[in-house]
Amino acid sequence: MPFSGKSEAVKIAKDKNIPVLRMGDMVWEETKKQGLEINDLNVGKVANDMRKTHGMDIWAKRTYEKIKDINNEKILVIDGIRNREEADFFKEKLGKDFIIVAVTVSDEERYKRAMNRNRADDSKDLNKIKERDRRELSWGLDKVIKNADIKISNEKDIYKFRLEIKKLFDK
Repeated sequence: MPFSGKSEAVKIAKDKNIPVLRMGDMVWEETKKQGLEINDLNVGKVANDMRKTHGMDIWAKRTYEKIKDINNEKILVIDGIRNREEADFFKEKLGKDFIIVAVTVSDEERYKRAMNRNRADDSKDLNKIKERDRRELSWGLDKVIKNADIKISNEKDIYKFRLEIKKLFDK
């Protein structure tokens, strides 16, 4: 879910020189291509409209196109899977070694974090944050989290969370 700590896990991957592909970057590219400002409303609308027009796995397909630019790495991180169709696409293309890691946290903690983060597509309005949650859940994000191969809690202790992520990447 948004504000769960995925970006923190991505930072750790980058610190370990693990390539990261952020699916949201594909949405941002399309949003800019359409001449729209990067904000929660526009990014959400583009993500939703493209899924309706081109299929639920459109962002996985666009992300997969970027994988060929990465030199034969043993590991890479794809940040931002939002539905089963995207997960299924990657499993088909990347094989049995593709695993889904869900970062879990309570809604209360996520909402606190939302008020402190300053990314271009973030909102500080709790109603808009909850609207974003509903939008992403409507794509099937809850099913991806439920069926994740690995779940890592990021409830309160950031040091413990970082340690678990580091161990995962070392493994």
